[in-house]
Order: sequence, then structure tokens, then C-alpha cells
Amino acid sequence: MTLRMRPRRLGLACLFTTTAILAAGMASAQQTQLDSSTFLGRLIFGAGQQKVAIDTPQAVSVLDQDDIDREQAANVGQILRNVPGVQTAGSDRPFGFAFNIRGIGATEQSASEARIIVNVDGVPKFYEQYRMGSFFSDPELYRRVEVLRGPGSATLYGSGAIGGVVSFETKDAGDFIPDGGTGALRLKYGYESNGNGQLGSVIYAARPAEGAEFLAALGYRRSDDFETGAGAAVTGSGFEAPSALLKGTFQINDTQTLRLSAQRFSSDADNTTLAQTGGGDAIANAFGNVDRSVTDDTFNVTWDHAGGGWFNPRVQLSYSDTTVDQSNARSTSGAAQACLPTASNANVFCDVTYAYSTTMLKAENTADFSGAGWNHFLTFGAQTTYQDRVADSAGPLGFHPEGSDRKIGLYAQSEVVIGDRLTVIPGARIDFAEREPGSDVPNGATVTDEATALTLAALYDVTDDLSVFGSVARTERLPTLDELYSTSGTKAAALDLDKEEATNIELGLTYNRDGLFAAADNLQLKLTAFRNRIDGYVTVTPTTDTVFFRNLARADFEGAEIEGGYEAESWFARLALSRVRGTDGNFGYTLSTTPADQAALTLGARLPGRGLEFGWRGTFVDDITTSTRNVTSGVVTDTAFDGYTTQDVFVTWRPENGALDGFDVQLGVENLFDTDYRNNLSLDQGRGRSFKVSLARTLTW
Repeated sequence: MTLRMRPRRLGLACLFTTTAILAAGMASAQQTQLDSSTFLGRLIFGAGQQKVAIDTPQAVSVLDQDDIDREQAANVGQILRNVPGVQTAGSDRPFGFAFNIRGIGATEQSASEARIIVNVDGVPKFYEQYRMGSFFSDPELYRRVEVLRGPGSATLYGSGAIGGVVSFETKDAGDFIPDGGTGALRLKYGYESNGNGQLGSVIYAARPAEGAEFLAALGYRRSDDFETGAGAAVTGSGFEAPSALLKGTFQINDTQTLRLSAQRFSSDADNTTLAQTGGGDAIANAFGNVDRSVTDDTFNVTWDHAGGGWFNPRVQLSYSDTTVDQSNARSTSGAAQACLPTASNANVFCDVTYAYSTTMLKAENTADFSGAGWNHFLTFGAQTTYQDRVADSAGPLGFHPEGSDRKIGLYAQSEVVIGDRLTVIPGARIDFAEREPGSDVPNGATVTDEATALTLAALYDVTDDLSVFGSVARTERLPTLDELYSTSGTKAAALDLDKEEATNIELGLTYNRDGLFAAADNLQLKLTAFRNRIDGYVTVTPTTDTVFFRNLARADFEGAEIEGGYEAESWFARLALSRVRGTDGNFGYTLSTTPADQAALTLGARLPGRGLEFGWRGTFVDDITTSTRNVTSGVVTDTAFDGYTTQDVFVTWRPENGALDGFDVQLGVENLFDTDYRNNLSLDQGRGRSFKVSLARTLTW
């Protein structure tokens, strides 16, 4: 089943789906007051002062525990399917995807993920390796995901956040222990028919004393190769991965809290495909197989003091390490692949350990300077990070050079609310960086530089229901170790690379109406239009050049997003629609990282007294033609991708009393009609039909 949506048709689809949201509301006549923190009414923690999403002058989305559970995702990327302007690129394997926000982000593009900041509990995560993805974890570890689109978040998170920020929050003991209780035990099993995927997890939470909570979580996930809608197995997509999480929270006194956590995700796979980013059997056969071990560790200590007034400090010390060991490279027929004694791209087959370790110390304070008729919060702080890049190989490498990256960032963001109508948020940041090459980089030298970020956002409530907002952001991205120090026999380190500069403008409208068709319903809509220009875009040079990378390109990204939600006691609807155009500023062609126009519509119903929720989701993707340009010959090659439609259905049952109280049953069918499709950002065909079920039981005391 295929749906082709030209721009005009996409606009009609937007009108149709918005009308469907309103129509769903007409069917509701409930009188019970709804939870105020639903959909766009959910709190945003990562954009400064806590505020609901619809009142944030930035394009932001929140996925909570219910959203994550409903997806029954096999990997982290699958939980983003209802976020406009955000998806994954590369492949649908746990080790082969990268994030793409508004056309920025890819797997086979050096330093692409440096333009998107990814955090876990505030700990920065970064990984880059040829034919591998950029983030390795399990969705079962998380209770919440915030996505902040565009560079407006660079002030608080770091200059260089050209695409935006993806922030994950792990589960807490308080998520399971009831008020007045002392402990909880949660057991879960999940099954997915496509690939015979299975999940098992155990969570133990305890509150041994007032002010002290502990959580221990263990999980194990496995799958065989999944199949496309045409019934073809995606070679090398199978995996098995245990994971673990330990957390402790200590309320020292009425104002001070100490949090400690340790997290691990790992996977050992023998005879697995080297090229995890996809590309079909041709790529899998070309690169052959390896024995590979992936380990991702995150350690975090955070101290908070919430005393009110001008002194509310927060100090965080963290360590992150992502390591990939691969060995015994061989062809698909079993013949050993050569590891050469000289630097060569062919040494991708060598026995090697690739790793990134990052240590961070961050201290910030939020001061409340509010007065009569206005509120003023000033957040300021300092962040220092030390990143070490390892490439311990049996043969010399020109790509993936070793080195270290030290940064010190200073930032401040002010938030002023005047008369309960106008919110103004200016911010500024400067990061000082020192990059040092490893000893194996020929003629390498230490590079020092600084990057700045300036943001200004404002939101004005025109009426109690309607608001307008806008923002201007300018941020600079420093070159990565890979861009600076990659070498070959004919190319030297690119020590003179300049910073990328991004200028982003956003304008938007929000609409939030309670009691639209019934006393307790709610309709929320948020429309955002944006334009993001990147100058000095770092790109690969022609083969005749003397360095691998130069600031040769300019990129322009523009588009619009609509988020919508309708909530009533017995009905709900969701809309996520995005249109992005990424253009090469020098030659005018559509960039290959540009996502196709996409709309996701969810319609559902509830039987509150029985704890039952069920619904349908349709994902409508337009056709698109993107292009690549050969940097040596200048030839531009177009690639056309067909549009498609996929449909999913889901059922959630959470009995609220009786013998089954504490059970959580999730049922779903993904790609209901077994559509054979390929998203233009993916190198593999998409997953075919899959039946999903998960059963969880929580015991409390």
C-alpha cells in the first residue's frame, strides 16, 4: 500500500488530520477532569525553568513512560516515531542508527552526530565509527525522552548543537514504589514475531528509610534477523544484549538531594555483519563478518540544593565510556580479511578497539530575582569535559585517529515573565577547546579555539488560548578529532579547519483550549516554522586535495512542524506532521540527509473503569528525490524514493483493582498490512509486519 503526498496533498492531509482530532472530540461528553500533564501539557525540564511544552518558545517534544511502553520498541530509535522532524538514519539495527533532526544527522557522514547533542541523565554521549551507529542502549532503561529541535538549546547544552538535543532520563525507584510504601518488584516479558525477538527484565526498588531510595534493573533482549515486508531477511540484524541500571537517591535534608547511578549496555556477537549501518546484501557481502563486542557504561553523581531565592546550585560529575572491540574479520565465505602493515582504508578489517571516554564536571546555579508583576530566573554555570578517543588497532589507521578533546564552557540564560503574558529568554555561551592528536597522527599538532552560542526566544499570550512565539539562535560547531586529524599517504591533518556557523530563525503559534466540546476535554496544537543556515559546512575533499576535510559547503534547512493532541476521558488523538527541505547552498540540490514529508496520526479510545486503552496509528510518508555530489568530478546524482503508508494498532490493559491489579499488558501489530518500503534516510528496507506482546507485573509493599 503506497500513498504519495505532494506538497499540496500534504497540506490537505494536515487539514484532514486536524479535523479528525476535532471530530474525535465531538464524540466525547465526559465530565471528569483530565490530568493536566498530557501531551503538549507535559513538563519540559531541559529548556531552562520547568514549563509545559506548549508554553516553551522552542520546538520541543516529550515522550513519557506510557509512550515508551506502547511502542514496545526493539531499539531506542523506534520510540521517536511520533515526534515531528525527528527520526533515525542508517538502519533499524541497535548498532546501526544515528539521530536525524530537521535534516541534520546521518551514519556515513563524518562528524554528523557532533551536530546533535545526546545526553543520558545529563551525561553527554558520543560515538563515531565507520559503518557503525552513534548511540547504543536499550529503551527499557528509560522513563522519559525530551527532544529539543534546533540550535536554541545550545546555550545550556553546548555550542555546536546545530540540529538539537536528545535527552534520555532513566527510571527511578519512585516510579514503582507507591506513596507510603517501602518497596516494589517488577517483572516483564516481551515478544515480537518479526525476528523472534524477546525481552526479559527485572526491576527491584526499595525505600529502606525516609529520604533514601534504591533501584536495581536487569534486562536481556535478543532477536534473530528481522524480515522486510517482502519477506526477505535483513542480513546481520540479529543481536543479543544484556543491560543493567543501579540508582540511589538520598534526601540529605529539606533542600539537598544526592543522586548516584551506574548503567551498562553490552552485546557480544560472533560472526556478525561488519557493516551495521545497512545497505542490503551487497554491502553486507562486501564487508563480510567480524566478532564484535559493544559495551556502553555511564556513571553519574549529582548534588542538588533547592533552597529557593538566589542560591539553588546543582553539581554533576559523570563518566561515560563506549567501547567496540572487533576481531577475526572474514568474508561471508569464511576467508580471512587482510590487515595491512601500512595505513589504508582496508584496515577497517584489522583487529581493533574503538572507544570514546568522556569525563564531565558541571556546576550551575539558578537564581530567582522575581518581583511584583514579573518573574525573573537566571541560570548560569560552567561545564568542563575531557574526551579521549581510542583506536587500538593491529594495523595503522589513517581514519579514526586517536586524540583528546578538552573543553571548558561558560554559560548564562535569563528567563523573564512579564505580566503573565510575555516570556523572554536570552542566553549566551562560550566554549574553549583544546584538541590534541595521538602519537600516530603524522605531523599532528594541538589545536585551540573557542565557539560561541547566542539565543533569544520570546512567547506572548495573545489570548488565554492563543500564543505566538519566535526565536533567533546562532551557534558555532568546532571540528571534531576525526575532521582535524584524519590522514592518508597523500593527505595531511586538516589543522586549519574553521568552525561551522549556524543561524536559526523560528516562528510559531500555539493553541490550548480546555472544555472545547466537553467540560473536561483539551485540544492542543503547536505550529513551528524554521530556517537554519549553516555556513562553513565541513565536508570531504576531492581525492586531489591535500587534506581530508575543508569548510567547502553551505547548507540551508527550512520547513514546518505541527504537533497536535486531543484529550478526553474516553478519546484521544495525536498528530505529528513535518516538512523539511535541506538544500546545498552552493549548488542547489536536495541534500541526502533531508527526510521526506511525513505525517503520523494516532486515534484511540479508553475504557477508564476497566484500565483499557486501544487505538490505531497511520504513518504517511511522501516520495522524495535527494542528491549527492561527487566532490572530485562535480557530478550530481539523483535518487528517487517512493512514498509509503504503514499502519499500526495497539491495546493497553492495566487493571486497576482486584486480583489483576499491578498487571500491565501491551498488545500491538506493527506494519499491519506488511508494506514493503524503504525510508529515504535508511540504507535497509523497513520492517515487515510484526505482532508484539508484553506482560509486566508489579508487586508493591
